[in-house]
Amino acid sequence: MTPPAASFNLNLGVVVIVASPSRAPAVTPSRSFFGVIGALLGGAALSVVIALLVAVAVSPPLALTGVAAANTINDFDNLPDYLAIGPLSQNSNIYATRSDGSPVLLASFYDQNRIEVGSAQISQYAKDAAVAGEDPRFYEHGGIDLQGTLRAIATTVSGAETQGGSSITQQYVKNVLVQKCTTLSTQKERDNCYDIATETTADRKLKEMRLAIGVEKQYSKDQILQGYLNITGFGGTVYGIEAAANYYFGVSAANLTLPQAASLVAIVNNPVKFQIDQPDSTTNGAANGYATNKDRRDYILGEMLKYTKITKAEYDAAIQAPVEPAIHEPSTGCQTAGDSAYFCDYVTHILQNDPTFGDNADARMMNFRRGGYDVYTTLDLDLQAAAVAALRENVPMTYPGWDVGGVVTSVQVGTGRVLDMAQNKIYSQDPAVLATGADYTSINYNTDFDSGGSSGFQPGSTYKIFTLAEWLKEGHALSERVDSRVKANWGTFQDSCLGPQNYDSEHWSPKNDDSSETGSSYSALQSTIQSINTGYIGMAKKLDLCGIRQTAESFDAHRADGAALDQNASAVIGTNELAPLTVAVAFAGIANNGITCSPIAIDKIVGPTGTELPVPKTTCVQSVSPAVVANMDFALQQVMSSGTARQSWQNTSPRVPLIGKTGTTDGNKDTWMSGASTAVATVVAVVSVSGDANQRATYFDSGQAATARHRMWPMVMSVANAKYGGASFPVGSANSAIKPGG
Repeated sequence: MTPPAASFNLNLGVVVIVASPSRAPAVTPSRSFFGVIGALLGGAALSVVIALLVAVAVSPPLALTGVAAANTINDFDNLPDYLAIGPLSQNSNIYATRSDGSPVLLASFYDQNRIEVGSAQISQYAKDAAVAGEDPRFYEHGGIDLQGTLRAIATTVSGAETQGGSSITQQYVKNVLVQKCTTLSTQKERDNCYDIATETTADRKLKEMRLAIGVEKQYSKDQILQGYLNITGFGGTVYGIEAAANYYFGVSAANLTLPQAASLVAIVNNPVKFQIDQPDSTTNGAANGYATNKDRRDYILGEMLKYTKITKAEYDAAIQAPVEPAIHEPSTGCQTAGDSAYFCDYVTHILQNDPTFGDNADARMMNFRRGGYDVYTTLDLDLQAAAVAALRENVPMTYPGWDVGGVVTSVQVGTGRVLDMAQNKIYSQDPAVLATGADYTSINYNTDFDSGGSSGFQPGSTYKIFTLAEWLKEGHALSERVDSRVKANWGTFQDSCLGPQNYDSEHWSPKNDDSSETGSSYSALQSTIQSINTGYIGMAKKLDLCGIRQTAESFDAHRADGAALDQNASAVIGTNELAPLTVAVAFAGIANNGITCSPIAIDKIVGPTGTELPVPKTTCVQSVSPAVVANMDFALQQVMSSGTARQSWQNTSPRVPLIGKTGTTDGNKDTWMSGASTAVATVVAVVSVSGDANQRATYFDSGQAATARHRMWPMVMSVANAKYGGASFPVGSANSAIKPGG
């Protein structure tokens, strides 16, 4: 039974099976005509073709249901009659979503630029042009056009230029076989498959005919024509009538005019010869009115008139119309995502690396590039715009003698959704473009190395949040004081994993950022508010270095290069190289009552059939107890209101409760500002990609490089506060000590 037209969809993996033909009286060809053709062609295989063509020509319905019981037909009967039509290669798209819920295309990816459409979405002009130009007897034959095929065989065998002659159904079958080649894993396999599917041999032609008859039995003519117009190539990487209409004329297939439709169908006949996207071509360029395409187009228009598909008035007007392409280059690759290119790149790495999308990286990316997926991401365009503006106003793309990097990334508290991701460079994957200068990079400074990022940057004092968490976990109060003297002999630190670590050597003598911080002891709260290095090293002396590392890991902290976190004493003040996104996730965990949620960038994926597909989910873990996080919040709120982050606090409006921490590395090489409301966590940083510029001695147009973080963070968090709000943090205390493990 032929399925209804509404259910015909190539992405459903249609299978066509033709039952063995029943026996019927043989049809004897005329010796005078077919004897001559047989002598010209020669060979048993070609005789099979001739006999079958005669049977089809004499009685198409008979040929489709049962043909002569001759040896020739027996040979035909033994050929494969199975054609599985798998998913066509289509564009996959990555979207952001506006506040009103409408999607915004960031980028498309494809091996074949194709958008499948239904028959009702294709102009009747295009359908009629295809039939008139490629197969005028399409609605009359049973899948094989006798006259066209015999003419093509005779011309080819006589030594003249190879001719076509295939019916639309045969062309459709051939395209399906070629399409199967694109799914093979290696180039060698693909090339071999393509050679077999397109070779000019009688065997290939016979198989094609056999399958064409099967298709005709299974589907209506209109369904076959729809499939043909969706699968066929229109030059280069453009496949299918919808993508062709978009690319060449900037319209949908449904809105093609008569001359436009005829020009597109003209391309199908010989894409290299009749393409109209190369205006400077000496043979078919704009200067000569795209003469070769126009000649073929006008021939098709004449055939449409001949077969009464158009009126004489329509024909006359179309003939007079010039060939006027309006090329619309499709969005392809993350470079077309503009200011959101690095976020787009992060999404593509998730699609390539997450096992949700396939068994291995190559399979996952092939599925994405060929699968017709619509990927709806977590990107908040309002926050993204604020992040981009903050970087443009405060961090140049390059600076004399210093390859400067600027980053901004935000994560939604409690969900792990990445809301923005920007940096101060122009995204490109083109080696020629990258070679032009430091304005361009393919490296996403916000993410880990295996997610398209760098090997990370030292966060400096930002990392102290993990020692603070371990301090409180182990039963110490914020008010407790520790030996905080600047000295060269720090003695032995406990490490339950690696064994005690001795720092008696004079080679390690960390200093405080402020030279006036020379007190003999500071409390944990003072050390946090003023970011006193020696105070935190004194705290670490009372803790287990392995415990500090494990607490950091509980907040999903990890080195950007994939190596294990260092757990030596210097790591306490921020020598592990982390990605900014990792730091944002950790602050979101602190702001989420101690529950850290892994980052996600994809909200939804819709497959080519409209079915929603599985996506990676965030994983949330209780990093520290609510009691511990309440005291952390107590200290980190004071960092904002009266400590090292007060510039960011003062410039943020509307103001909601905020926690935060600053970080500066040795020599003022990298500067960070990290913090969160109970709704959004944001990290900004000015880092040294290469070079060792002293940011306190360096000035951008917007001001001192070291304070750019305090100009950028409020710009982003002001938008976040206005949009997402923020509640009060749990009430903590400087004097309360928590029972270890509590």
